[in-house]
Amino acid sequence: MTFSELNEFFKKRYLKTYDRNNFDKFLKAVDFSFTVPSIHVTGTNGKGSICNFLKSIYVKNGYKVGTFVSPFFIDTKDMIYLNENHISEEEILEIFNQYYDLFVKFELTTFEMQTFIALTYFKNINVDVAVIEVGMGGFIDATNIFTPSLSIISNIGLEHTSVLGRSLSEIAYNKAGIIKKEIPCLVGKIDESALFAIKEYAKTLDAKVIMVNEYFNEKIIDNKIHFDYLPYKDIVLNTTAFYQCKNASLAIEATRILENILPIDINKMYEGLLNNNLPARFEYINDHLLVDGAHNPDAIIELVNSLKNINKPIHVVFACFRDKNIERMLISLGEISNDIALTTFNHNRARNEEDYFLYLGDYKFYQDYHDAIDNALNNYPDDLVLVCGSLYFAELVRSEYKNEK
Repeated sequence: MTFSELNEFFKKRYLKTYDRNNFDKFLKAVDFSFTVPSIHVTGTNGKGSICNFLKSIYVKNGYKVGTFVSPFFIDTKDMIYLNENHISEEEILEIFNQYYDLFVKFELTTFEMQTFIALTYFKNINVDVAVIEVGMGGFIDATNIFTPSLSIISNIGLEHTSVLGRSLSEIAYNKAGIIKKEIPCLVGKIDESALFAIKEYAKTLDAKVIMVNEYFNEKIIDNKIHFDYLPYKDIVLNTTAFYQCKNASLAIEATRILENILPIDINKMYEGLLNNNLPARFEYINDHLLVDGAHNPDAIIELVNSLKNINKPIHVVFACFRDKNIERMLISLGEISNDIALTTFNHNRARNEEDYFLYLGDYKFYQDYHDAIDNALNNYPDDLVLVCGSLYFAELVRSEYKNEK
């Protein structure tokens, strides 16, 4: 099977509902185990950024780091990394072909196969540490098949409510499913009811819950954020997105918790945080085009807060999946822009014109997102065009327009 054929194979095996029964049977059949020192990351927002910060810190410190990120990107290669380099097509195909018959026999979903390939790859190349991002939730997520050295829950928001629960506490309990017996769990700043649910579940496993500390003195100097996270002063991030202070703080605290098994040099930690660049997270393609993967109300609010100091008009090109709370997101974006265009993209979950029918009286719709972006760039050459609403959409635009640049 060629790599293009593999991608077509994967496209046919995305599921809207998930129970993991087949995957568990498959894992038993292959006698799966994963004992690599690892960090398992879940939460509503910030998972990918936290994983990337951790990867950068540990790579700078000389560790061999495997990273697996959620399936929002266009190609499986972009989900699986060794240090700063993604897995090759040949390496994916080698593992895929080895297990192809069993993948088919047990009718695995795309993300199950991708997860298994990633963890098998990390074992095969003997990484020092693996950083694994949850796909959705916790308990039955395909990544929840190993015992990590540390679990991280970044935050809790109302997302995927039909799957994870209707309240913050229900969603928090679901995400707490990644907590393992006597393994510490690091938690970001979250709602009190959500924190209570996490702590109650952690008690049943004798797992210590550690809260991230506050960060201080955040400011922008020369298009970089500077902040303090005690005892560390003047940490520098290569971004102007203030929401990354939260994610960087969680990564810093994680390294402190794991210092006995993964010791680091503090100066190398600073270097890793500074050199970190995560695609489609507050990423300027050029001086006038910004893409950000904010895809739910909480993430949009953080994005808007980071854009309030922009001293030029902002034109928004917005596309999202059908299950997202579009009303709250558009209201928040209205705080920074009076020109918001709706559009769609090639994905079976993407909103199309019919799905936007309640909003077409207030917002213009473009069937082709290229038209929406190009019109804004050409008509307002001195302004800023913001692309957001979906991480998949943001990455799609990024890859196309970055290549043009």
